[in-house]
Amino acid sequence: MSTRIAFLKGHGTENDFVIVPDPENTLDLTPAAVAALCDRRAGIGGDGVLHVVRSAAHPEARSMAAEAEWFMDYRNGDGSIAEMCGNGTRVFARYLQHAGLVDEGDLAIATRAGVKSVHIDKDGCITVGMGSARLPEGDVTVSVGERSWPARNVNMGNPHAVAFVDDLAHAGDLFGPPPFSPAAAYPEGVNVEFVVDRGPRHVAMRVHERGSGETRSCGTGACAVAVATARRDGADPAVTGTPVTYTVDLPGGRLVITERPDGEIEMTGPAVIVAEGEIDADWLENALH
Repeated sequence: MSTRIAFLKGHGTENDFVIVPDPENTLDLTPAAVAALCDRRAGIGGDGVLHVVRSAAHPEARSMAAEAEWFMDYRNGDGSIAEMCGNGTRVFARYLQHAGLVDEGDLAIATRAGVKSVHIDKDGCITVGMGSARLPEGDVTVSVGERSWPARNVNMGNPHAVAFVDDLAHAGDLFGPPPFSPAAAYPEGVNVEFVVDRGPRHVAMRVHERGSGETRSCGTGACAVAVATARRDGADPAVTGTPVTYTVDLPGGRLVITERPDGEIEMTGPAVIVAEGEIDADWLENALH
Protein backbone atom coordinates (compact mmCIF):
# COMPACT_ATOMS: atom_id res chain seq x y z
CA MET A 1 0.00 0.00 0.00
CA SER A 2 1.37 3.43 -0.93
CA THR A 3 1.98 6.04 1.74
CA ARG A 4 -1.01 8.09 0.68
CA ILE A 5 -4.14 7.04 -1.20
CA ALA A 6 -6.15 9.47 -3.34
CA PHE A 7 -9.85 9.83 -2.59
CA LEU A 8 -12.79 12.05 -3.47
CA LYS A 9 -16.13 12.67 -1.77
CA GLY A 10 -19.35 12.98 -3.71
CA HIS A 11 -23.10 12.71 -3.34
CA GLY A 12 -26.26 12.21 -5.38
CA THR A 13 -29.33 13.72 -3.70
CA GLU A 14 -27.35 13.51 -0.44
CA ASN A 15 -26.64 9.80 -0.80
CA ASP A 16 -22.90 10.23 -0.17
CA PHE A 17 -19.86 8.19 -1.09
CA VAL A 18 -16.11 7.95 -0.64
CA ILE A 19 -14.60 7.56 -4.12
CA VAL A 20 -11.34 5.61 -4.36
CA PRO A 21 -9.70 5.67 -7.82
CA ASP A 22 -7.72 2.46 -8.35
CA PRO A 23 -7.59 1.78 -12.11
CA GLU A 24 -5.36 -1.29 -11.87
CA ASN A 25 -7.08 -2.79 -8.80
CA THR A 26 -3.99 -2.64 -6.61
CA LEU A 27 -5.67 -1.72 -3.30
CA ASP A 28 -6.90 -4.34 -0.86
CA LEU A 29 -10.16 -2.74 0.24
CA THR A 30 -11.17 -5.16 2.96
CA PRO A 31 -14.62 -4.86 4.58
CA ALA A 32 -12.92 -3.40 7.66
CA ALA A 33 -11.10 -0.79 5.55
CA VAL A 34 -14.34 0.23 3.83
CA ALA A 35 -16.17 0.51 7.15
CA ALA A 36 -13.33 2.66 8.54
CA LEU A 37 -13.47 5.00 5.54
CA CYS A 38 -17.27 5.35 5.83
CA ASP A 39 -17.22 6.01 9.59
CA ARG A 40 -18.69 9.51 9.98
CA ARG A 41 -16.80 10.31 13.17
CA ALA A 42 -13.50 8.45 12.87
CA GLY A 43 -13.19 8.28 9.07
CA ILE A 44 -14.14 10.30 5.99
CA GLY A 45 -17.82 9.39 6.20
CA GLY A 46 -20.19 8.03 3.59
CA ASP A 47 -23.05 5.69 2.82
CA GLY A 48 -20.66 3.58 0.78
CA VAL A 49 -17.41 3.38 -1.19
CA LEU A 50 -17.13 3.70 -4.98
CA HIS A 51 -13.99 1.76 -5.88
CA VAL A 52 -13.09 2.86 -9.42
CA VAL A 53 -11.38 0.05 -11.35
CA ARG A 54 -10.84 -0.73 -15.03
CA SER A 55 -13.08 -3.66 -15.90
CA ALA A 56 -10.16 -5.55 -17.44
CA ALA A 57 -8.29 -5.36 -14.12
CA HIS A 58 -11.04 -6.84 -11.92
CA PRO A 59 -11.89 -10.56 -11.94
CA GLU A 60 -15.59 -9.85 -11.47
CA ALA A 61 -15.73 -7.45 -14.42
CA ARG A 62 -13.35 -8.82 -17.05
CA SER A 63 -16.22 -10.39 -18.97
CA MET A 64 -17.77 -6.91 -19.33
CA ALA A 65 -14.59 -5.12 -20.39
CA ALA A 66 -15.52 -5.12 -24.08
CA GLU A 67 -18.75 -3.23 -23.26
CA ALA A 68 -17.63 -1.00 -20.39
CA GLU A 69 -14.11 0.23 -19.66
CA TRP A 70 -14.86 1.09 -16.00
CA PHE A 71 -16.21 -1.11 -13.20
CA MET A 72 -18.06 0.26 -10.17
CA ASP A 73 -16.84 -2.00 -7.38
CA TYR A 74 -19.50 -0.76 -4.94
CA ARG A 75 -19.30 -1.41 -1.19
CA ASN A 76 -21.91 -0.63 1.46
CA GLY A 77 -20.93 1.50 4.43
CA ASP A 78 -20.59 -1.59 6.64
CA GLY A 79 -18.04 -3.04 4.21
CA SER A 80 -20.33 -5.56 2.57
CA ILE A 81 -20.41 -5.91 -1.22
CA ALA A 82 -23.46 -4.76 -3.17
CA GLU A 83 -24.52 -5.44 -6.73
CA MET A 84 -25.72 -1.97 -7.62
CA CYS A 85 -26.43 1.53 -6.32
CA GLY A 86 -28.40 3.92 -8.53
CA ASN A 87 -27.30 7.15 -6.86
CA GLY A 88 -23.78 5.76 -6.66
CA THR A 89 -23.74 5.10 -10.40
CA ARG A 90 -24.47 8.76 -11.09
CA VAL A 91 -21.67 9.86 -8.75
CA PHE A 92 -19.34 7.29 -10.33
CA ALA A 93 -20.08 8.76 -13.78
CA ARG A 94 -19.54 12.28 -12.45
CA TYR A 95 -16.12 11.22 -11.12
CA LEU A 96 -15.13 9.78 -14.52
CA GLN A 97 -16.10 13.10 -16.13
CA HIS A 98 -14.33 15.11 -13.39
CA ALA A 99 -11.15 13.11 -13.96
CA GLY A 100 -11.29 13.65 -17.72
CA LEU A 101 -11.84 9.95 -18.39
CA VAL A 102 -15.18 10.43 -20.17
CA ASP A 103 -17.03 13.30 -21.83
CA GLU A 104 -20.66 14.38 -21.88
CA GLY A 105 -22.97 11.94 -23.63
CA ASP A 106 -23.48 8.21 -23.40
CA LEU A 107 -21.27 5.74 -21.59
CA ALA A 108 -21.47 2.27 -20.12
CA ILE A 109 -20.52 1.35 -16.56
CA ALA A 110 -19.96 -2.22 -15.44
CA THR A 111 -21.55 -3.25 -12.13
CA ARG A 112 -22.19 -6.55 -10.38
CA ALA A 113 -25.73 -6.23 -11.70
CA GLY A 114 -24.47 -6.02 -15.28
CA VAL A 115 -23.56 -3.17 -17.61
CA LYS A 116 -25.57 -0.01 -16.99
CA SER A 117 -26.25 2.63 -19.62
CA VAL A 118 -25.53 6.17 -18.45
CA HIS A 119 -26.00 9.58 -20.06
CA ILE A 120 -24.28 12.75 -18.85
CA ASP A 121 -26.38 15.74 -19.88
CA LYS A 122 -24.99 19.14 -20.79
CA ASP A 123 -27.08 20.65 -18.00
CA GLY A 124 -25.19 18.54 -15.47
CA CYS A 125 -27.84 15.92 -14.72
CA ILE A 126 -27.02 12.25 -15.16
CA THR A 127 -29.42 9.54 -16.31
CA VAL A 128 -28.96 5.88 -15.38
CA GLY A 129 -30.78 2.91 -16.87
CA MET A 130 -32.13 1.03 -13.85
CA GLY A 131 -33.63 -2.00 -15.56
CA SER A 132 -37.28 -2.99 -15.23
CA ALA A 133 -39.60 -3.47 -12.28
CA ARG A 134 -41.41 -6.63 -11.26
CA LEU A 135 -44.77 -6.37 -9.53
CA PRO A 136 -45.35 -9.51 -7.44
CA GLU A 137 -49.01 -10.26 -6.83
CA GLY A 138 -50.63 -10.40 -3.42
CA ASP A 139 -51.85 -7.90 -0.84
CA VAL A 140 -49.27 -6.28 1.45
CA THR A 141 -49.85 -4.06 4.48
CA VAL A 142 -47.34 -1.83 6.31
CA SER A 143 -47.87 -0.23 9.73
CA VAL A 144 -46.53 2.56 11.90
CA GLY A 145 -47.95 2.72 15.40
CA GLU A 146 -51.74 2.50 15.23
CA ARG A 147 -51.88 3.31 11.52
CA SER A 148 -51.67 0.81 8.67
CA TRP A 149 -51.86 1.11 4.90
CA PRO A 150 -52.08 -1.17 1.88
CA ALA A 151 -48.76 -1.21 0.02
CA ARG A 152 -47.72 -2.04 -3.54
CA ASN A 153 -45.08 -4.75 -3.83
CA VAL A 154 -42.44 -3.61 -6.31
CA ASN A 155 -39.14 -5.37 -6.98
CA MET A 156 -36.28 -3.38 -8.53
CA GLY A 157 -33.77 -6.17 -8.00
CA ASN A 158 -34.36 -5.44 -4.34
CA PRO A 159 -37.76 -5.50 -2.59
CA HIS A 160 -39.94 -2.45 -1.93
CA ALA A 161 -43.31 -1.84 -0.27
CA VAL A 162 -44.84 1.44 -1.43
CA ALA A 163 -47.57 2.95 0.76
CA PHE A 164 -49.58 6.08 -0.09
CA VAL A 165 -50.25 8.22 2.99
CA ASP A 166 -51.94 11.53 3.77
CA ASP A 167 -48.92 13.04 5.53
CA LEU A 168 -45.24 12.01 5.48
CA ALA A 169 -45.12 12.63 9.22
CA HIS A 170 -47.34 9.55 9.61
CA ALA A 171 -44.25 7.46 8.77
CA GLY A 172 -42.91 8.24 12.24
CA ASP A 173 -39.19 8.36 12.99
CA LEU A 174 -38.35 5.37 10.74
CA PHE A 175 -35.55 4.32 13.09
CA GLY A 176 -36.82 0.76 13.11
CA PRO A 177 -38.28 -1.21 10.21
CA PRO A 178 -42.03 -0.63 9.81
CA PRO A 179 -43.94 -3.88 10.42
CA PHE A 180 -45.42 -5.52 7.35
CA SER A 181 -47.66 -8.46 6.57
CA PRO A 182 -47.76 -11.12 5.38
CA ALA A 183 -44.25 -12.04 6.51
CA ALA A 184 -43.89 -14.37 3.52
CA ALA A 185 -44.02 -11.38 1.14
CA TYR A 186 -40.53 -10.27 2.13
CA PRO A 187 -38.56 -13.13 3.69
CA GLU A 188 -35.33 -11.10 3.66
CA GLY A 189 -36.83 -7.79 4.77
CA VAL A 190 -37.98 -4.85 2.67
CA ASN A 191 -37.40 -1.18 1.88
CA VAL A 192 -40.57 0.72 2.79
CA GLU A 193 -41.56 3.93 0.99
CA PHE A 194 -44.20 6.35 2.27
CA VAL A 195 -45.59 8.59 -0.47
CA VAL A 196 -47.73 11.73 -0.72
CA ASP A 197 -48.96 13.55 -3.81
CA ARG A 198 -47.51 16.96 -4.65
CA GLY A 199 -49.20 17.54 -8.00
CA PRO A 200 -49.80 15.90 -11.38
CA ARG A 201 -47.16 13.17 -11.77
CA HIS A 202 -45.28 14.67 -8.83
CA VAL A 203 -44.87 12.92 -5.47
CA ALA A 204 -42.72 13.14 -2.35
CA MET A 205 -41.45 10.23 -0.30
CA ARG A 206 -39.64 9.06 2.79
CA VAL A 207 -37.95 5.68 2.93
CA HIS A 208 -36.78 3.16 5.47
CA GLU A 209 -33.97 1.15 3.87
CA ARG A 210 -33.57 -2.30 5.36
CA GLY A 211 -30.48 -2.42 7.52
CA SER A 212 -29.95 1.35 7.42
CA GLY A 213 -33.06 3.09 8.76
CA GLU A 214 -34.30 6.28 7.12
CA THR A 215 -31.95 7.55 4.40
CA ARG A 216 -31.81 10.87 2.56
CA SER A 217 -32.28 9.21 -0.81
CA CYS A 218 -32.86 5.81 -2.38
CA GLY A 219 -32.63 5.50 -6.16
CA THR A 220 -34.30 2.10 -6.48
CA GLY A 221 -36.92 3.31 -4.00
CA ALA A 222 -37.71 6.34 -6.15
CA CYS A 223 -38.08 4.04 -9.16
CA ALA A 224 -40.39 1.74 -7.20
CA VAL A 225 -42.47 4.73 -6.10
CA ALA A 226 -42.80 6.01 -9.67
CA VAL A 227 -43.96 2.60 -10.93
CA ALA A 228 -46.42 2.13 -8.06
CA THR A 229 -47.81 5.63 -8.56
CA ALA A 230 -48.18 5.10 -12.31
CA ARG A 231 -50.17 1.91 -11.74
CA ARG A 232 -52.33 3.62 -9.13
CA ASP A 233 -52.99 6.35 -11.70
CA GLY A 234 -53.88 3.79 -14.36
CA ALA A 235 -50.71 4.32 -16.41
CA ASP A 236 -48.80 1.32 -17.79
CA PRO A 237 -46.38 2.14 -20.62
CA ALA A 238 -46.34 -1.50 -21.73
CA VAL A 239 -50.07 -1.18 -22.44
CA THR A 240 -50.29 2.38 -23.77
CA GLY A 241 -47.00 2.39 -25.68
CA THR A 242 -46.25 5.82 -24.19
CA PRO A 243 -43.49 6.56 -21.66
CA VAL A 244 -44.59 7.92 -18.28
CA THR A 245 -42.49 10.29 -16.16
CA TYR A 246 -42.82 11.19 -12.48
CA THR A 247 -40.95 13.75 -10.39
CA VAL A 248 -40.01 12.28 -7.01
CA ASP A 249 -38.94 14.53 -4.14
CA LEU A 250 -36.77 12.92 -1.45
CA PRO A 251 -35.34 14.46 1.73
CA GLY A 252 -32.01 14.82 -0.09
CA GLY A 253 -33.24 16.24 -3.39
CA ARG A 254 -35.24 15.52 -6.52
CA LEU A 255 -35.13 12.64 -8.99
CA VAL A 256 -37.02 12.28 -12.27
CA ILE A 257 -38.09 8.74 -13.12
CA THR A 258 -39.24 7.62 -16.59
CA GLU A 259 -40.70 4.19 -17.36
CA ARG A 260 -40.60 3.24 -21.04
CA PRO A 261 -42.88 0.89 -22.99
CA ASP A 262 -40.18 -1.81 -23.05
CA GLY A 263 -40.11 -1.73 -19.24
CA GLU A 264 -36.75 0.06 -18.90
CA ILE A 265 -36.72 2.61 -16.08
CA GLU A 266 -34.47 5.64 -16.30
CA MET A 267 -33.48 7.72 -13.28
CA THR A 268 -32.25 11.30 -13.78
CA GLY A 269 -30.75 13.47 -11.09
CA PRO A 270 -27.74 15.43 -9.87
CA ALA A 271 -24.31 14.15 -8.89
CA VAL A 272 -21.74 16.36 -7.19
CA ILE A 273 -18.05 16.01 -6.35
CA VAL A 274 -17.54 18.00 -3.16
CA ALA A 275 -13.92 17.32 -2.16
CA GLU A 276 -10.75 15.45 -2.99
CA GLY A 277 -7.66 14.67 -1.00
CA GLU A 278 -5.45 11.88 0.30
CA ILE A 279 -5.99 9.13 2.83
CA ASP A 280 -3.08 8.55 5.18
CA ALA A 281 -2.21 4.87 4.76
CA ASP A 282 -0.85 4.66 8.31
CA TRP A 283 -4.21 5.91 9.64
CA LEU A 284 -6.04 3.36 7.55
CA GLU A 285 -3.80 0.54 8.72
CA ASN A 286 -4.16 1.59 12.35
CA ALA A 287 -7.93 1.88 11.96
CA LEU A 288 -8.06 -1.82 11.16
CA HIS A 289 -6.61 -2.83 14.52
